[in-house]
Amino acid sequence: MNGLFEVLLRTLAAFILIMIITRMLGKQTIFQMTYHDFVAAITLGAITGNLAFNTKLNHWSIVVSLLLFSGIAYLVTIISLKSRKSRKWLSGKPTVLIENGKILENNLKKQRLTLDTLIQELREKDIFDIQEVEFAVLELNGRVSVLKKPEFRQVLIKDIPKFTGQIQSKTTFPVELIMDGVVVKGNLEQNQISDSWIHNELKKRKLTLSEVCYAVKGTDSKLYFDLYTDKIKNPIDKE
Repeated sequence: MNGLFEVLLRTLAAFILIMIITRMLGKQTIFQMTYHDFVAAITLGAITGNLAFNTKLNHWSIVVSLLLFSGIAYLVTIISLKSRKSRKWLSGKPTVLIENGKILENNLKKQRLTLDTLIQELREKDIFDIQEVEFAVLELNGRVSVLKKPEFRQVLIKDIPKFTGQIQSKTTFPVELIMDGVVVKGNLEQNQISDSWIHNELKKRKLTLSEVCYAVKGTDSKLYFDLYTDKIKNPIDKE
């Protein structure tokens, strides 16, 4: 009976600890299961399981191990937030699977994905004809995001007044220009965009690089800037 009572107490303690640790690590651990999140989730689950029912192991040793590993996972999360280079190594980066309607077989092989898996992902998004797809991207959380070709997209209310029956035929893949206030040099070089051009665009908008959190050249080739200062008086906060 004492053994059963000990398991009960250990299970309760394990539940409380893992709830506190999950809150500490943040919602991204649940929402976006990246490489280090996956490793952290498995390891924390194993340690918590031992704390709950493995009465042969000293409970304090397991608690110390649990707290230590949680601290490491939290530190890795902070490093990922502070450094884009570290984030790419720790979390990986999105992979384009379809570009301009063409399947990139080499990228499928690199990610160990089969055509069957890709087609299944498209079907789950109600795309049964692969010819409808302009771009498909394998995201960090393992999901596939899809941008349809213009002629297969839904018409929005804002498009109705200017709709002429002619569909835009040119779509470009979004180009991230600034991430976390830092110019993404690799993307500029890959898309033949000069460093002076992005600084001129900032100057036109009377912005400095330090003010910009994120900048992207969208599918319609228009620039979008998101600033650190949102100027929202009453932001929605469901916390």
